Amino acid sequence: MGEVNFNNVVKRFDDGTVAVSDLNFSIEEGEFLVLVGPSGCGKSTSLRMVAGLEAITGGEITIDGEVVNGLTPRERDIAMVFQTYALYPHMTVEQNMGFPLRMARVDPEEKKRRVRSATNILGMENLLGRYPRELSGGQRQRVAMGRAIVRSPRVFLMDEPLSNLDAKLRVQMRGEIARLQRELGTTTLYVTHDQVEAMTLGDRVAVMHDGVLQQLAPPARLYQAPETVFVAGFIGSPPMNLCRATIMDEGGALVAKFGSFALPIDPGSIEKYPNVREHVGRDVVLGTRPECFFIASGDLPENKLVKAKVDFVEMLGAEALIYLPTDAEQIDGSTRFGVKAKTGANGGTEPEQLTLVARIAPKTVPSHGEMVNIAYEEDSLHFFDIDTGRALR
Repeated sequence: MGEVNFNNVVKRFDDGTVAVSDLNFSIEEGEFLVLVGPSGCGKSTSLRMVAGLEAITGGEITIDGEVVNGLTPRERDIAMVFQTYALYPHMTVEQNMGFPLRMARVDPEEKKRRVRSATNILGMENLLGRYPRELSGGQRQRVAMGRAIVRSPRVFLMDEPLSNLDAKLRVQMRGEIARLQRELGTTTLYVTHDQVEAMTLGDRVAVMHDGVLQQLAPPARLYQAPETVFVAGFIGSPPMNLCRATIMDEGGALVAKFGSFALPIDPGSIEKYPNVREHVGRDVVLGTRPECFFIASGDLPENKLVKAKVDFVEMLGAEALIYLPTDAEQIDGSTRFGVKAKTGANGGTEPEQLTLVARIAPKTVPSHGEMVNIAYEEDSLHFFDIDTGRALR
């Protein structure tokens, strides 16, 4: 068991700050759900409310149908893994992992059995007699995970557990956490600010911003069909190119004009965003993924090409990023509701112009200052309402 429900949950601090606003979603039994978003978006606060470490201002949280608002953390039958390992330095690995069972007055033989089982799962059989100071960062994190596993809780809560590890170890531990969760089948709520971590771990991912749930969907859906400008700009690295565009009807064919450039809107993109037909003659937000561009060959018509001068090339080994200045107005996707023009770093009010980013194969990399023709894959354009920031579906 371990189904978790947020029902109209609100968290308001004493100074009036609303950290979480009307949060509604469910975590299914055995599911690995990731909360992701920038700092201050309310993701850790949401997790701490499930744990009972933060009081709920409004609404209710249920675990397996039981309202837990008034229950202590101990009574909720959850286990939490923190960003800091919180290991007792004077205890061995075995003693650290068995400590919660000792506090629960579990029979010593049963405690020993559970600890040994957890160490087998985590591959730490040879570390039981060591102290935390004798362990690497990854090993300490495994001990913290093991301490949660031995409790056999209804729900695992993980608050940025990998953020203190170096990049290589973080990738390794991601795989181990995913494998561990599949083996145990325990409902897991995982918080991170790292979108790559979220997309690789979660069965579903909930994107939050300023305390508001922006979208909850499987990773592929988030990437392919973002519901808001914020999600479009947050998910993906490098992020989606976002600019102001005008929808025009040219002889029955829809065209998205941005600055002095234009792209024909293919039938597949219209099928995904049918409401774009209702915006002829109006401004919208046009979104383009960097990886959907390619250097055009000579057999494509001029009206399907964007011609621009390369300002910068970033070689990444298996791929390259090219940066192409345009005169289109860049859109800031970081706002909570709606959209606004992105302004320059100097604090002025003039809209910032979009530098289009395209991800291409390294064998076709142009030189700095070279004029290139790039084309865009069909079925891959994204459109959002300029006032609300919602997808034009």
